[in-house]
Amino acid sequence: MEPSPAKGKPQGRLLVSTTLDAKDELEERFERCVGIVTSMTNALSEREANDALTAHVCKGPQQHEEVCLGLFTVILTEPSQAQRCYRDLALINRDGMNVVLMKINQILMEKFLKLQDVCRTQLVWVVRELVKSGVIGADGVLMTLMKQIAGGDISSKNLWLAESVLDILLDQKEWVLKSGMLVAMSVYTYLRLMVDHGTPNLAIFRQKEVDFCISLLREKFMDCYVIGRDLVRLLQNVARIPEMELLWKDLLHKPQTLSPQFTGVLQLLSSRTSRKFLACRLTPDMETKLLFMTSRVRFGQQKRYQDWFQRQYLSTAESQSLRCDLIRYICGVVHPSNEVLSSDILPRWAIIGWLLTTCTSNVAASNAKLALFYDWLFFSPEKDSIMNIEPAILVMHHSMKPHPAITATLLDFMCRIIPHFFPPLETQVRQGVFNSLTFIMEKRVLAHLAPLFDNPKLDRELRSMLRDRFPEFCSSPSPPTEDEVLKQEVKMEDPVPLDVDNHVLDKEDGCYDHPEAAFSDDEEEINNKAGKKRDFRFLPIKEEYIDEPVDITPYVDQLEDPLKEKVLQLQKESDMEVQCEVMQEIVDLILEDFDSEQMSTLASCLAELFKGHFRGDVLPDEITEESLEESVSKPVCLVFRNLCQMQEDNSSFSVLLDMLAELYQKQPKIGYHLLYYLKASKAAAGKMNLYEAFAQATALGDLHTCLMMDMKACQEDDVRLLCYLTPSIYSEFPDETLRSGELLNMIVAVIDSTQLQELMCHVMMGNLVMFRKDSVLNILIQSLDWETFEQYSTWQLFLAHSIPLETIIPILQHLKYKEHPEALSCLLLQLRREKPMEEMVKMVLSRPCHHEDQFTTSILRHWAAKHDDLLGEHIKALLIKNNNLPRKRQSLRSSSSKLAQLTLEQMLEHLDNLRLNLINIKNNFFTQTPILQALQHVQASCDEAHKMRFSDLFALAEEYEDSTKPPKSRRKAPASSPRSRKGAAPPTNNEEDSASSSASEEEEEVSKPKAPKRKRKGSSAVGSDSD
Repeated sequence: MEPSPAKGKPQGRLLVSTTLDAKDELEERFERCVGIVTSMTNALSEREANDALTAHVCKGPQQHEEVCLGLFTVILTEPSQAQRCYRDLALINRDGMNVVLMKINQILMEKFLKLQDVCRTQLVWVVRELVKSGVIGADGVLMTLMKQIAGGDISSKNLWLAESVLDILLDQKEWVLKSGMLVAMSVYTYLRLMVDHGTPNLAIFRQKEVDFCISLLREKFMDCYVIGRDLVRLLQNVARIPEMELLWKDLLHKPQTLSPQFTGVLQLLSSRTSRKFLACRLTPDMETKLLFMTSRVRFGQQKRYQDWFQRQYLSTAESQSLRCDLIRYICGVVHPSNEVLSSDILPRWAIIGWLLTTCTSNVAASNAKLALFYDWLFFSPEKDSIMNIEPAILVMHHSMKPHPAITATLLDFMCRIIPHFFPPLETQVRQGVFNSLTFIMEKRVLAHLAPLFDNPKLDRELRSMLRDRFPEFCSSPSPPTEDEVLKQEVKMEDPVPLDVDNHVLDKEDGCYDHPEAAFSDDEEEINNKAGKKRDFRFLPIKEEYIDEPVDITPYVDQLEDPLKEKVLQLQKESDMEVQCEVMQEIVDLILEDFDSEQMSTLASCLAELFKGHFRGDVLPDEITEESLEESVSKPVCLVFRNLCQMQEDNSSFSVLLDMLAELYQKQPKIGYHLLYYLKASKAAAGKMNLYEAFAQATALGDLHTCLMMDMKACQEDDVRLLCYLTPSIYSEFPDETLRSGELLNMIVAVIDSTQLQELMCHVMMGNLVMFRKDSVLNILIQSLDWETFEQYSTWQLFLAHSIPLETIIPILQHLKYKEHPEALSCLLLQLRREKPMEEMVKMVLSRPCHHEDQFTTSILRHWAAKHDDLLGEHIKALLIKNNNLPRKRQSLRSSSSKLAQLTLEQMLEHLDNLRLNLINIKNNFFTQTPILQALQHVQASCDEAHKMRFSDLFALAEEYEDSTKPPKSRRKAPASSPRSRKGAAPPTNNEEDSASSSASEEEEEVSKPKAPKRKRKGSSAVGSDSD
């Protein structure tokens, strides 16, 4: 098994990779730079090498970067040369090590987990040297390195990293004290890590952490003060350590001893903690996964992501402490945009609820609840954000029905924390919680708190305690009107009134794991009254929109007068034509004299006013020229029309494009509406390239990303529109659509059989090209993981194109008979229509043999019946080629990158299966001269085991051998050897017939020395026959 790694991709020296990983671009670049440095310094003395490198870096910035990165890579990969290379790097760099610092930051943020152990050790060494040298910017690199120390992890690698960074901080303490932010970040980091290092075997390391933190807190307290209230939370967790206890006493009773500017702990608790501190305790990988869940994962589909995260980071006993870091990060750092809040993306409260349910110890659960409510305790509406306190109230609100125990324990904690957090500040804590609840109601996170605080599902004692603590919020409101009932469910985290909010509440298990889409009882009554026709097709749950007056007052007040007047007029008008006229006047104002600072405000106004235009189907039921023109006569289309009428180099064009990009941030559906306008409107004929300019003007700044996001939004909203746009998208943006299967997967995932047939007709008529030769194979390989109907649709669309089958035949190497029946069945039917070519036959024969896999036998049987002579020639050529290959090209073949290797044994197995399949029917395939010659050639050189295993197959060749004696005897000079061999052959058969063992043994002895000669002449004879 030792040579096996050689068959795959060679392992890089920098990053750990598998055979499935693509070659890393950064690693490739580093290797190129090492090659440049090596070629310049090879066989030179140190002085000459230094002169050569110095001369090279002076040529320009690119050469400077190449040399710096080459030396940096040698430092990482070759510890023995690190000292010399760092010295050279310090001498020849011309930018204060800026290139190296940037690459270290990139590695730390993107590649650190993949680094080889040697490179990881060397990276820490480089950072130490940079700090020693006092390089400007080294403090930032050191803080990034600290971020890689994971909380709740006492594995050997993590402990090594924590201790290595602490040693750098202790050794270079004077340098550390010069950077206030580094002081604060170091204290925050090691106060938090101290909690994980309480075991006896880590006592020495923990003491180093304690001494370090105490010294910085006492020497540079005001630098640490910038941390804010979370500094107190961290100090509380380690307050029982003797040195920390002394600091606590000074903090509470002698604050002036720490700093003359420090007045007391209340001053610290009233200061909100900055995001950068909350974020520093999550590794880049954790942060990326959390941000992905809160921005890309749909509510209801989060379970597999949560399971992965739990396996990776929350599965050990030590990881209990990490939950506090995660909750503080979600509350204080993850503040979703309005677009995300108004979508079906996984809300923050659901993740926090899940984290609370995974706590397995009482201490961890209490700390997690404190982390959730921490910003409530000293909340000030002037200083603090509603987003920090919102998750806690929503966790309680949403858990009441499915998980009342979670709501109860959180409400109980909220009540008890007031007197117990810090008794001397009970009044301030009570006021902070009161401010939080008041602000929650003001911002309409929840309209009323009485249904939460005085709910029958809570036990009597808790309800009584809530009434005592918060009498102002427990009184039942006056009977609400119908409008108020509808408004009551409007929340920041979950603004859709019915579907997204209530459908999870009837699911008594899995509110945080796998909620399924189901309506609540109230909604069922509403739907039943509506008497809608039942539709048994699967459809996404549609939002039920309630027409309410649009409130744009906060935005309008920020606009200047002429524009403000027009926006208010647009709001009042209900007639579509008048709205279009007003919108044109607004566009004219933008183009004449417009303050760009008001762009975002105007976009917010328009997004709210046009919200109704983006609901429902865009494409008319009956597509005619008149209906299409009518569908693009909305006010928002005035912006599109004006853009189409302008020249791209016009300054007005860029202003209007920026306006559209700003509107896109507020309303992402703008993207596919623009695509629809550019296709449907006569005024936009031939202007589809306008979309590319729009994509580059957006915050995404990339055509491919923008196009895929817009088509995804279109797929979710209107499948008919997606199919309508598909031909134009593929023809106008071939480089973005044909290079991967991303768009194709979106299409086949939602279309039905009728839409599939329509797309195939478009392909056949030349209106649509969905595949091209250079990328079709990769797309079909990607499709192997898709659903069955998606795969069949993909193959149908492929077959509608006129792409030769040999282009995609290598996909056979990827297909397994149990895992990919869809692709195999489509390929089988297509191969049935083709004449066999050598490459096709080779791929078919290279499939592994299995008694349940009939693919190879079935297609070979068909070809044997229809194209026996052609198939025979190809099989002969492949048999002879592979018979020689193991002896002559073993090493070359072992390094081949192909997935499936064609072996001689494999071919013989398939041929034997074909022979058995044809045994009961009249077929002359195995009587063909090429097949028999090839079998004779193989039999002459294969070992006894193969001769025994395929004896029935080789028997066909022996019969052929006897019948061709006379022609072979007439050959010239080389014929003497075959004649003598043939003369010896008949006695062998006679002896076998008479079962004379002694004669047989003598014959074997006579024939053994001649075996090599027979092989050579056999090859020669076959070669001449073939010629």
